[in-house]
Amino acid sequence: MSQCPFTNLLSLDTYVNGMPYEELAKIRQAGSMVYMDDPENGVPYWAVVKRDALDFVSQNPDLFSSNIEGPFPMEVPEGEEEIQAVMHENIIIAMDPPKHMKYRKIVRDAFTPRAVANMEEWLRKGARSIIDRVAKKGECEFVEDVAAELPLMAILELLGVPQEDRKQFFDWTNIMAFADDPDLATSRDEANAVSFEVIAYAAELAAKQRENPTSPVVEALLNGEVDGKKVDEEMFAWMFILIMVGGNESTRTATAHGMRLLIEHPEQLQHLVDHPEDIPDAVEEMLRYNTAFIAMRRTATQDIEWNGHNIKKGDKVVLHYHAVNHDEDAYGDDAMKFDIHRAKRLPNMRREIRSFGIGEHFCLGMNLARMELNIIFEELIPRLRNPKFAGDVTYMRSFFINTIKAMPITFDPEV
Repeated sequence: MSQCPFTNLLSLDTYVNGMPYEELAKIRQAGSMVYMDDPENGVPYWAVVKRDALDFVSQNPDLFSSNIEGPFPMEVPEGEEEIQAVMHENIIIAMDPPKHMKYRKIVRDAFTPRAVANMEEWLRKGARSIIDRVAKKGECEFVEDVAAELPLMAILELLGVPQEDRKQFFDWTNIMAFADDPDLATSRDEANAVSFEVIAYAAELAAKQRENPTSPVVEALLNGEVDGKKVDEEMFAWMFILIMVGGNESTRTATAHGMRLLIEHPEQLQHLVDHPEDIPDAVEEMLRYNTAFIAMRRTATQDIEWNGHNIKKGDKVVLHYHAVNHDEDAYGDDAMKFDIHRAKRLPNMRREIRSFGIGEHFCLGMNLARMELNIIFEELIPRLRNPKFAGDVTYMRSFFINTIKAMPITFDPEV
């Protein structure tokens, strides 16, 4: 296989100024999956950049393992092999069949559609209180003041965590998810230390909830069984971390990028002011255009030939959800354009976007995420009028999650 001339998609520097849309388009032109060099980490990989390839990999877990080298795109740092091995043994997204489905069923049964639907009134009240706090000021730092708040409130409520611990979990999840960003963590050791703090918190929470259950979701998780054995405190703690980080960072990121895109396209924002009934369509386009998770990893379990690509056993395969969600063959020649009306032209877009994955690892929290996004934009669009950037939009140093670090904005103060 010859060297590939494209920008390394697993370089942290590739995303420091936002998503490299044009570079991703060039890579898509080279094929559905492209063999890439990674001089920084020393492990070449297949970049999956179109939907047909992503669906093939995602829907064949027997051929592409989440467990062998883990589900995360980065290489395991030297000295962390033991910690990573424990993580890969315990977190659901690092499990392969049949183990994966046994543990996934526990989380699925806890996050029922009814459990999510019952939160709508409470979430809307929370969203209004978030907007109330900033509306009269005429300015805010949108990420921390608005985007981060509702996802944290929702996840903490579901998991029976006191709302006053919100700031602590905001800081904890930032450090765990963005250990490579110098503004957030001083070292990988700090990120690992925080992970163990959260595990200890979760184990204590589990003990309290066993004695006095206040969260139906936690109760369902703790009553879950695998091969006749109930979930213990350690397994609950790993589930807790996954739900906390996934549910917090993903919706926060989608909210921040959604607002960024509306500010950059004021005519589309004005349409939503005039036609709030189109906000659900706009949310689908936000999810497509800037999905929260950039990439996940799989490892080939055997030699595979697919559409002329010869993948060898042990090859690293990186699913790049951003590139896939801009696939011109799937979403039209204008796929790189942000267009809140796209869902009207593509009535099946809700099922066709890959922001939540596909196959057995698709995101169980997608209904909650959609509800949160619809609610927060339904509440903020009528009230934060004429929003404009009031400084630079800065991004997390990550090739895993597409998070905006800070986005100061101004708007007409509410009177």
